[in-house]
Amino acid sequence: MDARKQEVTAMVDKPAEEDAETDGGVRAYTVRLELVDEPGELLRTLEPIADNGGNLLSIHHERGNITPRGHIPVEVDLECPPERFDGIVDALRDAGVNVIQAGAEHYGEEVNVVLVGDLVENDLSDTLSRIEGEASAVVRDLSLSAPDGTEAVSSARIRLAIDSGRSDAALEAIRSIGSDKELTVVEPLLGGEA
Repeated sequence: MDARKQEVTAMVDKPAEEDAETDGGVRAYTVRLELVDEPGELLRTLEPIADNGGNLLSIHHERGNITPRGHIPVEVDLECPPERFDGIVDALRDAGVNVIQAGAEHYGEEVNVVLVGDLVENDLSDTLSRIEGEASAVVRDLSLSAPDGTEAVSSARIRLAIDSGRSDAALEAIRSIGSDKELTVVEPLLGGEA
């Protein structure tokens, strides 16, 4: 067995610390991640889980299913005492791992925006990456319309998942990206006040 497989096996088999069970038991959790497709990335991601008392149950690496940013979705089932779970998620984020879903936590809001302009010429992939990074959002769906070809004005409807209470900050970041790339941002209508 090569050294990398031995490390992963040791991390998967690593038991939770004996003194970690302050409430009398452990619970199973699912963490959904988005990883860059590079050698060692999965191993780097597993370290914060093991280091913080998580016991890995299974790993589902969806290599054939690429996210809009071109990354690999990975679902990790683990068990740990409930009081350790938030520390594991924080450690993953501190290690630069994009945590899409943690336990029962899901992004609480969805927002639809429309971008209009030279989307293809202005590198649509970079625009989406910036939205996900700067707006702390996940692109759930994208519809692109370029009726006059990719060198003319096009539009894209983007459905974004955002943490609850962060829609104003996310929209501000999207406005800034649109301004940088000379794109018109059509925002959702919020509220219903007269």
